[in-house]
Amino acid sequence: MAGIPHDHYEPKTGAEKWVESRLGIIGLIYDTMMIPTPKNLNWMWIWGIILAFCLGLQIVTGIILVMHYTPHVDMAFASIEHIMRNVNGGHFLRYLHMNGASLFFLAVYLHIFRGLYYGSYKAPREITWIVGMLIYLMMMGTAFMGYVLPWGQMSFWGATVITGLFGAIPWIGESIQTWLLGGPAVDNATLNRFFSLHYLLPFVIAALVIVHIWAFHTTGNGNPTGVEVRRGSKEEAKKDTVTFWPYFVIKDFFALALILVVFFAVTGWMPNYLGHPDNYIEANPLVTPAHIVPEWYFLPFYAILRAFTADVWVVMFTEWITFGIVDAKFFGVIAMFGAIVVMALVPWLDTSRVRSGRYRPMFRWWYAIFAVNFVVLTWVGAMPAEGIYPYIALIGAAYWFAYFLVILPLLGVLEKPEELPETIEADFNAHYGKPKGDAAATPAE
Repeated sequence: MAGIPHDHYEPKTGAEKWVESRLGIIGLIYDTMMIPTPKNLNWMWIWGIILAFCLGLQIVTGIILVMHYTPHVDMAFASIEHIMRNVNGGHFLRYLHMNGASLFFLAVYLHIFRGLYYGSYKAPREITWIVGMLIYLMMMGTAFMGYVLPWGQMSFWGATVITGLFGAIPWIGESIQTWLLGGPAVDNATLNRFFSLHYLLPFVIAALVIVHIWAFHTTGNGNPTGVEVRRGSKEEAKKDTVTFWPYFVIKDFFALALILVVFFAVTGWMPNYLGHPDNYIEANPLVTPAHIVPEWYFLPFYAILRAFTADVWVVMFTEWITFGIVDAKFFGVIAMFGAIVVMALVPWLDTSRVRSGRYRPMFRWWYAIFAVNFVVLTWVGAMPAEGIYPYIALIGAAYWFAYFLVILPLLGVLEKPEELPETIEADFNAHYGKPKGDAAATPAE
């Protein structure tokens, strides 16, 4: 870890020296495994290993499934049924892939919300955060294109609705939509494009993950206090850290084992719980489902998209000042993508000098409301766009933007933070007790 004094790899045998002088791979692995890690990390720091597992699972199962899949509108649905019925273990592989995507998004949302609470986006980790958001966008694109491949009713109509959003862009929208679809409507060219990109993007994600890991290894890992590791000497740094191996590796694998118990239970006994029954009906362009909904991990942003209808005053005002260029449909598209953009810009929107929400009393309340709001948006996104649901979605969307654009900037000015611990060691000792034989003083002393 750059800037933190620690022991580096030194080859001992002749073979190690020969390989290290020509490749350097042994030293890289050693420095990665023995990297100094803040010793006060809590259980919210386990999601990195879960995400790494999910990425590997999706790539491996995806490669195997592709061997039996046919990307053609006349054969795609039948090839999925062939995988489910005739390929040895095919149904289990497909269910692993389907539910693996849900675990992937569940883990990434918890990873993001942990970062938002503990201020993992603050300097010097802005690039780490931005790369993470790029990974999230790539995940969304990959998952959307993958959902189209079974060529069921919800696959087809979901693709029709989502790609239709690009047509709302003034002047160039229709051309972008045609280019994306490969024609005037969702058809075989669309399926081939989405299949190709769905197969390619996971490897782009893997490359971005390497950059993401490299970034936080360069700046140092965050921790629940937001206090940086002392960098004056190797002895001081060791008081704040422990090596990643074996301490956090064992902890991460223990957490992974527990989560996999639940994951395999869901995959084995209720694999279609998060799916939609209409997707087991072959796509029919002449029959529109009664209620088109995306996968659950898209629902918060789908709710924001639908919240801004033509009768919302901010939409009417925007349409008036732009002389009709920005209509309700285009405004909804801007809001949906804008909700992700403001989250990516949080390193510059949060003006507080304190990183961790643990020491920000006012922030904790607003953050709790934000977390509940995310759950509400997920729920309302699955509901029909009628009755009271559009109003709930509008309130949720308004709070989403208010949180990033108004509340966080103001809290940095109005909030009085609590006193931070002087060091990571002091925080660790306060929570877990001072190690025997350690003469270092705790805050209470």
